[in-house]
Amino acid sequence: MFKKIWFQIHWFIGITAGTVLMFIGVTGAILSFREEITDWLNPGIVHVAVRQEAALTPPQILERLRAEVPHERVAVLIASTEPGASVRINFAPPPGVRRGEMRYVDPYTGALLPPLAGNEFFEFTERFHRWLLLPTDTGKIVAGSLSMCLLILALSGLYMRWPRRALNWRAWFKLDFGLSGRSFLWNLHSVIGTWALVMYVIFTTTGMFWAFDWFRAGVTTLAGQETPVRAPQSKDAKRDKPKGMGMNMEKDKDKSEKSDKADKTEPAPLDLTLAWNTFVREAGPYTLVNIRIAEKTTQPVQFNYLLPDASHERARNRLNVLPQTGEIKLNERFADKSTGGRFIGAIYPLHMGTYWGLPGRIIMTIAALIMPLFGITGWMLYLDRRRKKRAVRAERALLDQSKTAAAGTTPTGNKETVLLAYATQAGQAERIALHTAAALQKAGVAVTVQSLATLDPERLRHFHRVLFVVSTFGEGEPPDNARRFAKQLAHQQGSTLSHVKYAMLALGDRHYEKFCGFGHTLDHWLRSQGAEAFFPMIEVDNNAPASLAKWQHELSALTGGAPLEEQISAPAMQEVAYRAWTLRTRTLLNAGSCGHGIYHLEFDAPSSKDMNWQSGALVEILPRHADDRIDLFLSRTALDGKTQVQHQGTTRTLADALSRSILPAAGNLPSGITAQAMADGLQTLAARKYSIASIPRDGRLHLLVRQAVHDDGLGVASGWLTETTQPGAAVDMRILENSSFSLAPEPVPAIFIGNGSGLAGLRSHLRARVQLGLRRNWLLFGERKREHDFLYRAEIEQWMQTDILSRVDLAFSRDQAERIYVQDKLRQAADMLTTWIAEGAVLYVCGSLDGMAAGVDATLADILGDAALDDLIAQGRYRRDVY
Repeated sequence: MFKKIWFQIHWFIGITAGTVLMFIGVTGAILSFREEITDWLNPGIVHVAVRQEAALTPPQILERLRAEVPHERVAVLIASTEPGASVRINFAPPPGVRRGEMRYVDPYTGALLPPLAGNEFFEFTERFHRWLLLPTDTGKIVAGSLSMCLLILALSGLYMRWPRRALNWRAWFKLDFGLSGRSFLWNLHSVIGTWALVMYVIFTTTGMFWAFDWFRAGVTTLAGQETPVRAPQSKDAKRDKPKGMGMNMEKDKDKSEKSDKADKTEPAPLDLTLAWNTFVREAGPYTLVNIRIAEKTTQPVQFNYLLPDASHERARNRLNVLPQTGEIKLNERFADKSTGGRFIGAIYPLHMGTYWGLPGRIIMTIAALIMPLFGITGWMLYLDRRRKKRAVRAERALLDQSKTAAAGTTPTGNKETVLLAYATQAGQAERIALHTAAALQKAGVAVTVQSLATLDPERLRHFHRVLFVVSTFGEGEPPDNARRFAKQLAHQQGSTLSHVKYAMLALGDRHYEKFCGFGHTLDHWLRSQGAEAFFPMIEVDNNAPASLAKWQHELSALTGGAPLEEQISAPAMQEVAYRAWTLRTRTLLNAGSCGHGIYHLEFDAPSSKDMNWQSGALVEILPRHADDRIDLFLSRTALDGKTQVQHQGTTRTLADALSRSILPAAGNLPSGITAQAMADGLQTLAARKYSIASIPRDGRLHLLVRQAVHDDGLGVASGWLTETTQPGAAVDMRILENSSFSLAPEPVPAIFIGNGSGLAGLRSHLRARVQLGLRRNWLLFGERKREHDFLYRAEIEQWMQTDILSRVDLAFSRDQAERIYVQDKLRQAADMLTTWIAEGAVLYVCGSLDGMAAGVDATLADILGDAALDDLIAQGRYRRDVY
């Protein structure tokens, strides 16, 4: 309860006073290096060229100024022993003005130098920082109150984030860049707040010292120093004067007026020589002296000076000298002060950070400069909290409506809506999820279908029955649209889903080591959160019909045991049969390259109806072994390749069956094995997918294939396509939809990023956009060397000339000593990237997963932020075809 109260106080002060504190922090950072910035803006004024001649003494400078500006009186003169440092003077202010004009004087000639440029800006900044542009007395109180608010924010933030393992420094100071969304904002807000905590405590307490008389009096008393008492105001003095003194006051007034008239008619010129000689004799070596000159010659001149070994700029000694006689009236050394006195003198250096020299000054400046970070992240956390509360209320209302609707339509008595969530890379999981939903709805079960891109673990708590249909990407990774959800799993703790029952259908490919990897990860997390499975997870290898049939059978647990009549399948895969396409041309595009060969291939369709695909689609090819490899295998097994065998329901020769299959190790075969026994034990070669590089309007299907080279020669599929198969030969393949990489329907800007043979998928999209007349296109492409590896160069250059491509960034990594990749070009164009994204651009990435795609992904996260990148994925504006 106590912590909750402090949380309310923290966010209330944060969204009110915190907004103003952001500007106070920035202005403080600007003032930290005021002298250096002023010197840079005014060359030849703050410092002049060093000369061989000796600099003038302060008495000599006063004499020169008296001749140059006879009607101005110098109130303060500051001189430094640094060669070339100009002498700073402050003229006495006119009546009713708080400060007089500040100017610099040439230390060698005594000439008045031009006014400083930018000084008005710094004066304005200082008035805002110290008094918020309010009258001085009011501004001090407001600024002091804001300092107190910052102190409360710092200390309450420390209290609220106190980790369970307080001695673990990582829990205190380590930023976790693996987090995203609200978790990352909170981590950024709290960890950097801990880094800056000490600086903010110093800022606030020193600021309060100058703002509040009661605070200053308390600190001064604790330091063992006398509290200065202000003289009473003139109105109070007049109101409180004793009776019977009026006549004497009038007489004194007459005498004063006569004296003032005498002073005005015959002003006594101030000769600083005696006082200066006394100062030089008494002070010894010094680095800087601040001379305060009284208005009357009978009052002492005050010298505040720094010794060469001074610990900070306020460790000043003070010497008061009568100008007429050179008599010392006060000689106060900073080193002789008590500990409390030295502490009071160090308050300003502590506030500025100069107490610790230049490093401390830089640290305090950074702490002041990052103050907007806390205001911005605080506001984002506050608004996100309110948004989530509204979303939860709306979701609960929608859930209540769904329950009501389901109650009237569900004959099985299951009145709660079932959430069916899917994660897909190429669209198969989404299709199966939609078929599953249709079958359940036909059976009277209310279902809502959502992508994991729009869900988070917290929202799952509002459902009691959940079905998952998830695919796996790469080596056990989640699909793109489930990346944000997967990140959140790692940071979700506690058994929060004990009321949830779920079922899992995991899609995968057994040729990969981590078969159904993401499905297993999700299933494990659900169980660790206390969720209960309707039945064990069902794995599906390449859309196997038997596994889908088992899924359909097990779902009867949701219908009260009644079987589902609607068949659940993957129709897009099963209805498209392999067809014989004819290879017509094959061209090597990177002759002379230091990399493996990349070939452009063109295929004729079996019929005109096969010329029907959307840009971004894939083609799946059934590869074959080369004839010489089959002949070598047959010679080792002493089998006749022409022998007819039954293989996959078809009669064909043993050589043909072997060319379509994984070749077993000849030495492990049983002696005397027959051709049919060999055929019965064969395992079919895995199909290979390639991005289509053309559109139907081109008249042919184009592929861009890079040769894969292994220790035992070329890869099976790439070798077969680029060397073994000759033009005129048939190739079995079928076209697959690729919904996660399809062309966005809206005419928005498009950014295409790829490397090597990944240019294929980008080329098909570019050709489609050319056909649609869409010109806001930006291409980032990478390969090894421009001379040999600039694929489709003529076509790209033509698109550049006709403004089809608004911008092209090429990264040829080996054309210079330093390797430059696509992600480097993207980082260099960060400003344009953010502009295009703000204008609604869609990102398309095609190419290698481990190198280019991973680098681009990390760069986009750095530039846009993990949360923004996840939002792009959820919006369908970050589309990848990577392998």
